[in-house]
Order: sequence, then C-alpha cells, then structure tokens
Amino acid sequence: MICQKDITNLKTNINEKIGQKIIVKGSLGRSKSFAKEATIEKTYPNLFVIKFEEENRNVSYSYTDILTKTIEVDVFDGKEYSPLRPALTVVEV
Repeated sequence: MICQKDITNLKTNINEKIGQKIIVKGSLGRSKSFAKEATIEKTYPNLFVIKFEEENRNVSYSYTDILTKTIEVDVFDGKEYSPLRPALTVVEV
C-alpha cells in the first residue's frame, strides 16, 4: 500500500533533482518497452514534468507512477546512472 509519506518523500527527492539527466523506462504494452534520456524540468504537487532530449517534448508523470513501477527512473549523478528507488513505509496490519 502506498502511504502519503512515501509520496511526500518521493516529491522531495525528485524536487532536489530538477535539472538532472535521467533515463525513463516503461512499458508500451504487448511486450514493448521504452528507455529514453530526459531531464527533470519541474515539479508540482501531484506530478512532475520531464523533457525528452531527442524529441524536444515535455511529458508529465505522477509520483505514483514511480511507486507503482509503471515507470522506472535512473538518475545521472555525474558519473553513472543509478535507480531512483524511494524507501517505502512498512505498514503493519
């Protein structure tokens, strides 16, 4: 289950990475996938905007897209790409 704290932590994490290069990976259905280089442009309360380098277009994703693994994001730290994996809150029932 996704908690509000998980979304808040991810928002903060992505907000700190505005301007950084990333690779976005996702599924297009029917065993097709994509992986494209982009830059984090802006963050908003419910979504963030990235700009794809090769196509010169902006696309927005919600924070839950990352938490539900609809997309995967690898962030470039100046040397290499590393996965953006938010720490999830464990809820005991």
